[in-house]
Amino acid sequence: MKLIVGHTNMDMDCLSSMALAKLLYPDHQMVKSRFVHPVARDFCNLYDSYFDFLNVKDIKNAVVEDLVVVDTRSVKRIDEYLKVIDGMPERITVYDHHPSDLDDLDAQVVHYNDFGSNTTILALEIMEKGIKISPDVATIALTGIFADTGNFTHDNVRVEDFKVAHHLMYCGADINIVRRYLKTLKEEYQMSLFHDILNHQISKYINGHLILFSYIELEKQVSGLAAVAEKVFEVENPDAYFSVFSFKKTSSSIIIGRSQKEAINLNQLLGELGGGGHAMAASVLFKDKSGEGVLDYLVEHLEINMKHAVTVGTIMTKDVYSVGEDWSLIDTSIFLESINHSGAPVNNQENEISGFITLKDIMKARKAKQMHAPVKGYMIKNVIKGSSDLPIRDIERLMFGNNIGHIPIVEDGKTIGLVTRTDYLNFIKVNNQSDNLINPVALQTS
Repeated sequence: MKLIVGHTNMDMDCLSSMALAKLLYPDHQMVKSRFVHPVARDFCNLYDSYFDFLNVKDIKNAVVEDLVVVDTRSVKRIDEYLKVIDGMPERITVYDHHPSDLDDLDAQVVHYNDFGSNTTILALEIMEKGIKISPDVATIALTGIFADTGNFTHDNVRVEDFKVAHHLMYCGADINIVRRYLKTLKEEYQMSLFHDILNHQISKYINGHLILFSYIELEKQVSGLAAVAEKVFEVENPDAYFSVFSFKKTSSSIIIGRSQKEAINLNQLLGELGGGGHAMAASVLFKDKSGEGVLDYLVEHLEINMKHAVTVGTIMTKDVYSVGEDWSLIDTSIFLESINHSGAPVNNQENEISGFITLKDIMKARKAKQMHAPVKGYMIKNVIKGSSDLPIRDIERLMFGNNIGHIPIVEDGKTIGLVTRTDYLNFIKVNNQSDNLINPVALQTS
């Protein structure tokens, strides 16, 4: 037999990769995983005639001379197929985009690139070979790319993902179908779980990161849990979210993780527990662990192994220019213009911070013709201050929550640094948005 398989718990990118692999290997048959992500499951039904899947039971004791594996190169993630066929396939070809996936599959050919979507790797080969893509297959493929790139917002998005998406639209991909089926929560039980989690979540700071946890007990494992976790993550916007589902019937459990920080590498953190996935989206299944002890075990693991968050001390400007309370506003205005700053801390006679003055405050005095008045009369007295060990997330909260662009960093009453909007923006750019706190678009399980 000649087969095409993807990882267990097939998501949309895996399914669309299989659809394109069928164009490259038309004499191969596709095999469906026992576990399928809800969106991918809908597409399996919608395009059933194209996929014409074999089930795992259909390949029992089969001799496989050629195996094409998509969206993984880990033996564990295709174990449901390998354990039922007769021996290892004679030839294995892999298409994968996971940069840190467990690379233990003995493949003769590996097509790897770190594109946002695995579908992109196969589509580029199809484009190079001039193989025609039908509108239906183009729609399947485009949905896979949208799903795994978070609608082209994830950090792993590459130019090639856009290039392929453009080609798929040219081939007749239906964007209305893409939009309709990427809505994550469709089932009533998913909505019920979603609201249950929102009412029973736990937040905890771990090594400077705001981490959200939830623990839910179910009678048995059901599909669509990842979609629920994705929606909670999107709505609550923590640095990372870990959803623990415990299944009474099988005494097993699963942890589904989502992150929006490079410092919280989920593939590494959950990989150490036997799971895997992407840096920003991963999971781990425990076949012999259940109950709230799993959550305690996870928290302890994160406290020991999670990297510390970047703090304000790393991004603040340390050479701070200050003015005195008794300075005239006209002298202060000239001084701020000379150093090209829009504001500065104000110090009292003990050289301790007592306020903050900005060009906007000085403008009020200018209109009132009070430019010779002392700074003390126009400065902001209730100053929003921070400390050098404050996480970046809290600086964003202080800055945007109070609509201010300068935050003095104070220690023992003395100003030791200053964080401005420019400092914050420069940090985001340099760190490739690794600590950016913008709401992420829902990720799919990988």
